[in-house]
Amino acid sequence: MEKRYYYHFETNPNQPKKMNAHSQASEIENAASQSSQTYVIVTAFLALFAIVGFGYYGLPFFFDFIMEERSWSRATVTSGNAVGKLIVAPLFGFLAGWMIDKYGPRKLMMTGAFMLATAFIGLAFSSSLEMFYVFYVFNALGYVFGGPLPCQVLISRWFDKNRGKAMGIAYLGIGAGGAVVPLIAAKLESIFDWHIALASLGILAFFIIFPISYFIKDSPSKRIEQKAQIKGTPIKEILRNRNFYLLALGSMCSIGVVGGIGQHIKLYLSDLNYTQAEAARVMSFVLLSSLVGRVLMGWLADLINRKYVMLMIYLIVALAIPLLLMPEFTGRIYIFAVIFGIGLGGDYMIIPLMAGDLFGLKALGRTMGIILVADGVAESVFPVILGWLYNEETQSYALGFSILIAVALLGAVFIAFLPKPNQHKGMEGMVESGD
Repeated sequence: MEKRYYYHFETNPNQPKKMNAHSQASEIENAASQSSQTYVIVTAFLALFAIVGFGYYGLPFFFDFIMEERSWSRATVTSGNAVGKLIVAPLFGFLAGWMIDKYGPRKLMMTGAFMLATAFIGLAFSSSLEMFYVFYVFNALGYVFGGPLPCQVLISRWFDKNRGKAMGIAYLGIGAGGAVVPLIAAKLESIFDWHIALASLGILAFFIIFPISYFIKDSPSKRIEQKAQIKGTPIKEILRNRNFYLLALGSMCSIGVVGGIGQHIKLYLSDLNYTQAEAARVMSFVLLSSLVGRVLMGWLADLINRKYVMLMIYLIVALAIPLLLMPEFTGRIYIFAVIFGIGLGGDYMIIPLMAGDLFGLKALGRTMGIILVADGVAESVFPVILGWLYNEETQSYALGFSILIAVALLGAVFIAFLPKPNQHKGMEGMVESGD
């Protein structure tokens, strides 16, 4: 009896202790991982809030002030974004993607915050066209180093099963920033002047991005890094695959269209005699609607094949623009804002998801670096073309908007020729086989 008692006392209590320790360690690891994932989403949200929401959707609010003060045309005032991205994208787009794949997103996001603040302060107080272009180069550098590219890679490294939802939540930052910035800018401009308002937005953006980016972890664990390496596809194989070019051309069409509308929307509203406050509300409403689009499309991207989600987004963008060509009726501009905003919300978010499905996570930074170069060219050139096509005599965008509708539909055609990727298993076999 003593031996049996001793046996139970010595062995049985130890076994549950070991199980409890293992269970506790697993729970701690899971809790830490979930906490880190939450921080990653918050960081990406705020980076996109400032870099894209402020840096891209905020600047057009000031275009009419710049045109009036400097006697510039619509083509000239929208050319800054084109010059900046045409210089920066080819030189730094692929480099930034390579740096993110090698060193992680953290340092690049901090650098992007500094570049954005420099751009806003410079654009606020420089008066020559040459300096206008120089500081738009800084704005483009902020976009490349601190915007969608590092955020896409950061989220893709930390999320697997719910990557679409995570990307959708993070991309709410663009809509939130774009919705808030016209209201903040209008308020600051009414208190001070547009110069101080623009510079203040740049300083605010810096303090939104830099501190939170400082504490992010680039990678969740060696296990996930190894998993990403297994999924990787050599960049040479990607560049030889037709699917890469279909994705790039399709995204260029849609991004160029939303870029053209986004850069000209306030100028279009000024032709309709909207006040500064009314125009700010419409611009804000477009970006608020994009929040719905990002959540909806992110949810759909995890539910159905992402090719069909991408096609849906591109068709929504194409179907929204005809509302701008219709005669005025009650609520017309707000109906446009809702439809276009939903398409806008999903447009940028769906591209990295498709790229990850087609080409794997290891090469995502480099793949998106190249695609973002192409998209940046389209996004910057289309507003200038729209400015050239604007009829000064009749104050009409009819020709330009009609061309944008055709281009948006063309983008949908390119995407229709993509295969249906198996988003749950990785697509290296597809890339290698050229399916």
